[in-house]
Amino acid sequence: MKDIATTLLKRTSVRRYERQPIEAEKLQLIYEAIANSPTSYNGQQYSVIAIDDQPLKEKLYELTGQKQIKTCALFLIFCADYHKIECLAREKGIDVPPFRDTMDGIMVGTIDATIAMSNARIMAEALGLGCCCIGYVRTAAPQEVSAMLHLPQGTFIVCGLAIGYPREQPDIKPKQDEPLLIHRNGYHDEEITQRLQQYDEHISVYNRTRQGSTTDNDWCGHIAGYYDEGINNRVLTYLESQGCGIGHENDTNKA
Repeated sequence: MKDIATTLLKRTSVRRYERQPIEAEKLQLIYEAIANSPTSYNGQQYSVIAIDDQPLKEKLYELTGQKQIKTCALFLIFCADYHKIECLAREKGIDVPPFRDTMDGIMVGTIDATIAMSNARIMAEALGLGCCCIGYVRTAAPQEVSAMLHLPQGTFIVCGLAIGYPREQPDIKPKQDEPLLIHRNGYHDEEITQRLQQYDEHISVYNRTRQGSTTDNDWCGHIAGYYDEGINNRVLTYLESQGCGIGHENDTNKA
């Protein structure tokens, strides 16, 4: 098993996988890492759909366009989940406030699911597997995917994680340096634009010279382009179709 420093500091997104199943003992460790994730209030407001059925993976690929979904050994879909607490509460006669229909409720479920995904990724990569986080499963066709997976009301997709034995070893992408990420005792932006310009050029050089396919993308323009696409994703419409949203957000009642 890889040590924690190597696992975290040498991480790359793997999109090509060998045709090799994941051993049962490794799967068990991944699932135990998911189960031991920290969650808000210990509410465990998340669930995971583990998909190893090849026809189902291929259907998900058709909906999302993400090839790694159909070629990985295991695809995990992490969901926020308020359905579980509501099932038991009905049985016990406990009234559950509409927390899932507030912005904080959306954030709590999303954060819980995201932490669980991070735990799964770290464990999988420590075991010698490759991973790729896939947000498109949340935005490309979330209502169709939710119906396909029989997600009940009170749950919604947060993100997906492809896992398998790597068939490639991608270059490590340059990340922003410490002064851009770590602000001590308050946010400091005195030299932020200059530092970001340097990082933008660093990314441009990397994209032109990396192994495999190359691009002319910088960082700023590329990410702004992603935002331009993202504003059309209609995520709130999807959340509302799953019985979640911001319908009970108290801030909307303030004068």
